[in-house]
Amino acid sequence: MNWHPIGEISDIPLRGSRCVKTPHMNIAVFRTGEDEVYAIENRCPHKGGPLSEGIVHGNAVTCPLHNWVISLETGKALGADDGAVRTIPLRNEGGRLYIALESLVMAAE
Repeated sequence: MNWHPIGEISDIPLRGSRCVKTPHMNIAVFRTGEDEVYAIENRCPHKGGPLSEGIVHGNAVTCPLHNWVISLETGKALGADDGAVRTIPLRNEGGRLYIALESLVMAAE
């Protein structure tokens, strides 16, 4: 797998996110209060809301449109809601963040 740099962990505030645009989709990269980082598709499975604009709590994000809660670890909607988004492989090497774009190409095919 080829890893592509997307920036530094310090570029993302604690309990915050940033959006990374790729030719295949927009990716939301999240940093939790415990300094863990996750990358998921930046599109809520409910109505397509921008998850990168949601509220991060624990290892989940709440969609800003209709309050669906999405697991950052699995991409699955939590609670009574049903749906999921793609998770994107992400590495943190000494504070530098990398994603595997190949996983996006395979998912789009």
